[in-house]
Amino acid sequence: MFEQTFKNIDDVLWKEAGCTTELDYTEQASWLLFLKYLDALENEKAQEAELEGKKYTFIIAAPYRWESWAAPKDADGKLDHKKALSGPDLTEFVDRTLFPYLQGFKQRASGSNTLEYKIGEIFGEIKNKITSGYNLREIIDQIDTLRFGSQKEKHELSHLYEAKIKNMGNAGRNGGEYYTPRPLIRAMIRVIDPKIGEKIYDGAVGSAGFLCEAFDYLWAKSNLTANDLKTLQERTFFGKEKKSLAYVIAIMNMILHGIEAPNIVHTNTLAENLDDIQDRDRMDVILANPPFGGKERKEVQQNFPIRTGETAFLFMQHFMRMLRAGGRAAVVIKNTFLSNTDNASVSLRRELLQNFNLRTVLDCPGGTFLGAGVKTVVLFFEKGAPTRNVWYYQLDPGRNIGKTNPLNDDDLIEFIELQKTFANSAKSWSIDASKVDPETFDLSVKNPSAVTEVKHRSPQAIMDEIAALDQEAANVLASIRALV
Repeated sequence: MFEQTFKNIDDVLWKEAGCTTELDYTEQASWLLFLKYLDALENEKAQEAELEGKKYTFIIAAPYRWESWAAPKDADGKLDHKKALSGPDLTEFVDRTLFPYLQGFKQRASGSNTLEYKIGEIFGEIKNKITSGYNLREIIDQIDTLRFGSQKEKHELSHLYEAKIKNMGNAGRNGGEYYTPRPLIRAMIRVIDPKIGEKIYDGAVGSAGFLCEAFDYLWAKSNLTANDLKTLQERTFFGKEKKSLAYVIAIMNMILHGIEAPNIVHTNTLAENLDDIQDRDRMDVILANPPFGGKERKEVQQNFPIRTGETAFLFMQHFMRMLRAGGRAAVVIKNTFLSNTDNASVSLRRELLQNFNLRTVLDCPGGTFLGAGVKTVVLFFEKGAPTRNVWYYQLDPGRNIGKTNPLNDDDLIEFIELQKTFANSAKSWSIDASKVDPETFDLSVKNPSAVTEVKHRSPQAIMDEIAALDQEAANVLASIRALV
């Protein structure tokens, strides 16, 4: 049912001149979904308060609640067409009244970790691109059919929203920026094995795929206490995101996964000076796929001891500093990081080997990141002791990975099992860190079990080449005779 609703929404958005890509579709569906969810959440809390004989104070004032402007109901519980705005009246209310009211929450909120602040942040970063009030009415009617009451309904909605994020990621050439394949994320989390009570962080949060999957991983553990659930809601997941669209999507994605007030900050992570990071800021677990290929301004580079314009290398320094002693990280990065000879790459590898325990390098096949067109590795490392051995695993599913045949969970089963004991196999091996070149600190993926394939030509191909060479020689001789 929900899947058809999402399709109907996209069909209406397709008619809007201001919505031309999957990015627009996801953004516009997101703010409407958020307001519908917020209304359901507030009504649920009001009912709980009533059962306890208490009075609930709504965050959203009556005229701005979903049930007032978007979906007013008559006595039979059906849409009251006399009260429901449509056409120009609807767009004027949304643009001139609703959005300014919601944007004001940022100034009125008591703190940045409150739901009120998130409301203000979201509606301060996006705008309504649905210019036709009639189209907007159609979309609202579709959104109003969605229900957030049961865990099953939220679970279905979260899967559909993930599908939208995946489509959005595949739509542009920077697919990896918006969507990290979930099987890869789940494998990274299983290897890191976060625990209840640990702080989990992604400083390049994107659509919050890492945090959502980590929440699902911890939520699935048995015998969770009420205190555990409160810890998961309030004190476990932290993220930062620079781009407005990704920030909004991350908030909505985490809400649909069950986190009511996500601790996501809208900021440029790299604008923070590393020297300002205190012990209280550090995290137990870092899971991330920072953007690669970007370039940062000179003033941003000044915040880092290893100066470089490469965004991913700056993020690596940030993650190293943000990790608590004994903390664990799994970070996706371009495979060229392992072998580049520029000063920044060499310095970063030296830092990684000397001050961190680089336990594992997972070499991912081409096509892992749909639309991104780059080869990547995942670095698994711990803070607090130098590296003694590095275990490599060369992921080879035995087929070409792409949009029609993406990475799946089964492809990573062997990696997850072998890394438990760092076992050697045809796809895995270890190197002694003390034998790494002290000048270059080259960590290139070089599988000692790899056999260079020798391609033997067929007898016919050999004969054809001999005939071609004979003909070439005959032509040369003929040319010489002609000259004589």
